[in-house]
Amino acid sequence: MKITLFLMTKKGSEVLNSIIKNSFHAYIEKVIVGIDKSVINDYSEEIIQLCEINKIVYFISNQKYEVNTTFAIAISWRWLIHSENFKLIIIHDSLLPKYRGFAPLVNSLINKEELIGLTALFASDEYDKGEIISQKQISISYPIKINEAIEKISVLYSIIVLDILKKIISNIQLESFSQNEEVATYSLWRDEEDYFINWNDSSTKIERFIDAVGYPYQGAKCYLEKQIIIILKASPFKDVIIENRNVGKIIFIQENLPIVVCGTGLLKINEAVFENSKKSIFPLKKFRNRFK
Repeated sequence: MKITLFLMTKKGSEVLNSIIKNSFHAYIEKVIVGIDKSVINDYSEEIIQLCEINKIVYFISNQKYEVNTTFAIAISWRWLIHSENFKLIIIHDSLLPKYRGFAPLVNSLINKEELIGLTALFASDEYDKGEIISQKQISISYPIKINEAIEKISVLYSIIVLDILKKIISNIQLESFSQNEEVATYSLWRDEEDYFINWNDSSTKIERFIDAVGYPYQGAKCYLEKQIIIILKASPFKDVIIENRNVGKIIFIQENLPIVVCGTGLLKINEAVFENSKKSIFPLKKFRNRFK
């Protein structure tokens, strides 16, 4: 029995590579490749290259295609898949029923979850409410950047998909169970506005935010003298008592790097670039600057 794969991002690329390394690619009828121009690298070229080298039939998501297999697996897929004629299995970046919805891994890191993981579930009419097939989890420590977290859970993706694939090939029934609605939470979609730093947050939360929306995403943004900058690296700095706590203002310069006032705590900006030129913002032209 063959399957169809809907693949995007590094996670999709890693899963396809793992299937090939384990000599299961003969069971792939076709791969549908998603393209996401909102990220620096959507890994579509890597997925296409793997398909071409290993003679796997593939289609780009905006091309016309049909799903003729009983099962399909979707990884990192952003769009609606009409699955009336086949059973769609989704791999979701959270331990459902927590973080249903969008950008679950990013939001998990911002919220400093100690456990991150994956859920394989059957698609349902309401997003991420289908029956759970299996879950995998790992513990993490902070600080951690999003690309590091993706690397860690990519390993889990390969484990969970290979296990499901083996069962499908062997005609073993995929057992599943309902989610506990009483503990369900939701994770909202993120857009361009959500890349901007809220300086009213604590310095530790802002640090997690910077790490969570960095590469392969656009990076944490703010305004500096009417120009958009991207903060690549920052670290909390010991707070002081400030009588007029105006967030975003520079309070100190240490080793030519600015210390910025946050809602609680201070934040040292270690690395930042202008969005357009990608050149470093350092050295700053003046001390009296406000990050907005």
